[in-house]
Amino acid sequence: MLLNFIASRISKDIAIDLGTANTLVFSRGRGIVLNEPSVVAIRKKGRRSSEVWIGEDAKKMIGRVPGSIEVFRPLREGVIANFEMASLMLKHFIQKVHGRKAFVKPRVIISVPSGVTPVERRAVRDATFNAGAHEVFIVEESMAAAMGAGLPVTEPMSNMIVDIGGGTTEVAIISLTGVVYSNSTKIAGDKLDMDILNFVRKNYSMLIGLSTAEQIKILVGRAYVDDEVEEVDVKGRDLMDGIPKTITINSNEIIQAIMDSVNSIIDNVRLALEQCPPELAADIIDTGIVLTGGGALLKNLDIRVRREIGVPVIVADDPLSTVARGAGMMLDDINLLREITST
Repeated sequence: MLLNFIASRISKDIAIDLGTANTLVFSRGRGIVLNEPSVVAIRKKGRRSSEVWIGEDAKKMIGRVPGSIEVFRPLREGVIANFEMASLMLKHFIQKVHGRKAFVKPRVIISVPSGVTPVERRAVRDATFNAGAHEVFIVEESMAAAMGAGLPVTEPMSNMIVDIGGGTTEVAIISLTGVVYSNSTKIAGDKLDMDILNFVRKNYSMLIGLSTAEQIKILVGRAYVDDEVEEVDVKGRDLMDGIPKTITINSNEIIQAIMDSVNSIIDNVRLALEQCPPELAADIIDTGIVLTGGGALLKNLDIRVRREIGVPVIVADDPLSTVARGAGMMLDDINLLREITST
């Protein structure tokens, strides 16, 4: 009975992929238990009281709220932009995972982009402690993504991971549980959404929201031309007369809209190969490049990278959860965790 009690407490240890667009939580022994938008909405009722919505409920409010409600995205470009809201969101998600056993303080592994500053890393750590963690480990997203993708990160051979999230794209070459080379760019999923929004505004004189732009990207977005041209009806506001209207936009137009951003991501991949030692570059010809993150779901992106770089490209299974699953795997190997994390 005592062993079962202890085991139930140990199983509450969690790993968090704290993303600009979505936050995923992996619970030890249970897998992914939460996947919700990184959004907080608050209605102020007085000096002390307020009404709060977090996650999916808050995202539904974006662009639809009265002046009494303010909507926050606590993370911007992969790092905490609003400490108070980030702490509130993390606390809510941790308590949601634990149910009513909020008094059980977990060990938490949380991922960050490779390019974060010490101040930004400390903000993530402090926000996680404020949310109720008793011990916090910070891991780089690229290392967690590599583990989640099933790459042999402990072997003396190179593995290349490209993790395209909402706020950042992480490109890393990993060998012997270490990051040999990494770069991080702020061109990622959110930038593609903004590209589509600006394209519609410029070419159709119509204003749409970022949520609509994201849906266009999901439905007809692609990185490379193919034989199939898809269309989607888009609703927005005409900039000339202010009246709502509907247009039809096709996948070839979206290729044009996001072309510069996709080219920048590919340039970062090329730069990584140019900067790494020749022995490791040679390994990648055999092992290939693995795409993870929500951006990896952009249709034909793997084909585009393969044609541009000239090496095999693989999209990880369930790329949206790769980082969370990889960080969760570290919960079962504390020695490996301490080796690869910065505490």
